Amino acid sequence: MLIFWKARLVLMAVPKTGTTALEEALLPFADSAILNPPAMKHCTVRRYRNQLAPFFEQRRSRPMELVAVMREPIGWLSSWYRYRARAAIAGQPASTAGMSFDAFVEEWLSDDPGEPAQVGRQSRFLDYERGAVGVHHLFRHDRMEDLVRFLETRLSVDLDLPARNVSPEGDTGLSPEMEAQLRRDAPQEFALWDALCDGSLRLGG
Repeated sequence: MLIFWKARLVLMAVPKTGTTALEEALLPFADSAILNPPAMKHCTVRRYRNQLAPFFEQRRSRPMELVAVMREPIGWLSSWYRYRARAAIAGQPASTAGMSFDAFVEEWLSDDPGEPAQVGRQSRFLDYERGAVGVHHLFRHDRMEDLVRFLETRLSVDLDLPARNVSPEGDTGLSPEMEAQLRRDAPQEFALWDALCDGSLRLGG
């Protein structure tokens, strides 16, 4: 999470949406940064508003605009699955090595997912209360250039994003049956993504 106090912006670090590359490019321009521990770096919108906003926003007297990125839901899950299949964590409880993508998604959909599939949900990360999206600016991961232009304008900087924390290649083909179950059992993810893509998503924090 990066805080641009003078520009009144907070860049939220939604996991697996390119935030590591953004942090590297933007860190020199940030007024404050939370890079560790991971739970704080990937602070949700609700947690920011309830715990950190009073500090950074001086008890609401200097409100900040929240900025975030969302990834297409299946692509987001695929990135997590491939990232946790990397050799560096083979044999560890969170590893997806030897696990099919269908099995990973099925586990993620369960009420009590095993450690490999404990990756949260984008809709819950971005939620503030009662299903309302709690950010002012939400950008599509597949249109990162829109976010870059926005940040360059607001921060008066030129950005060159490096590739960081990229998931390894792997077979992530999802069966039609599992995709149908995913869309049925996680409708909030797809509704949010579809609204973002067609421009009908209302934002404003």
